[in-house]
Amino acid sequence: MSRKTAGFDRLAVFVVGVVLIAAGAVAGAWALGLLAQLGVPSSAVPQRISTAGATDLTGQSWWAYATAAGAVVLGLLGLWWLLAHIPHRGADPLRLPGSSSEGTLTLDGDAAVAVAAQVISEVPGVRSASGKMVSERGQLIAELDVTADPEVDLVELDQAMVAASADLATVLSRSDVRGRVHVAIARRSKGLTRVA
Repeated sequence: MSRKTAGFDRLAVFVVGVVLIAAGAVAGAWALGLLAQLGVPSSAVPQRISTAGATDLTGQSWWAYATAAGAVVLGLLGLWWLLAHIPHRGADPLRLPGSSSEGTLTLDGDAAVAVAAQVISEVPGVRSASGKMVSERGQLIAELDVTADPEVDLVELDQAMVAASADLATVLSRSDVRGRVHVAIARRSKGLTRVA
């Protein structure tokens, strides 16, 4: 969910809340006869509420078409609202230092993180490594996923990850990007054939 969608949600909830509170306060004051004490002239306050006008509308020939159109509009709004709330973790191209009004320097963050993962995958005992740039709560994160054999040299793997992270930080040249590495150690070895 983007910041715009979250902001729209908060604004919509605030507006609906204010309208409901105001309507409830007016209805309560009307039922208790307090509107006259609040300065509302008695001629403007109905003694009873009639729904005859609304009932007459349902008998009109255009009512079915208006209801169908309203249902379509509400359905499309509901669909848009649901799609806007689908989590989107991917990051947009990164704007690099040196960008100005004359031109913008951008970098595909996924490609840069994938290269770092490729470097890590060359460590003996690493089965696979992949990487991508994600955005979580407005924070850019270079995320690496590594799967290794049980026999992997963890010190060597750690050194490779530190070196790859440092190189990635140099390439990105942005201090707001954080790193996250998930290392999964396989339960069994890859099944190398033993030679007696």
